[in-house]
Amino acid sequence: MTGQREERTTPAVRPYVITRGRSGAASPELPWETLVVAVAADPPAGPAGLQPEHRRILGHCQGLLSVAEVAAHLGQPPSVVQVLLGDLVDWGLIITRPPVPAAERTDVTMLRKVLHGLESRL
Repeated sequence: MTGQREERTTPAVRPYVITRGRSGAASPELPWETLVVAVAADPPAGPAGLQPEHRRILGHCQGLLSVAEVAAHLGQPPSVVQVLLGDLVDWGLIITRPPVPAAERTDVTMLRKVLHGLESRL
């Protein structure tokens, strides 16, 4: 294997290290579909406990993102991101919004009328 470099497939820092051994936040757990947004475009220095992962979350959350999307951007399990987001909510650096409700079902009779109109033109 000369000249080839092996790629690491596991993260360099384990999730329990990132969350400092915590499995949940002090605030209620955020569902994966909860939308989050950073309070400020350029976050202040923040509390002493602001980790690099917290800063990365704040960087990604300039627009509304779901908890699951934030986890995907960070490459961390959603449970880890929920703990970190809980910290940011407690510190007032992130605002949460309830998930967007599912759209009401479309009236099937209207769809049939549209389909009938299209079929009559063919």
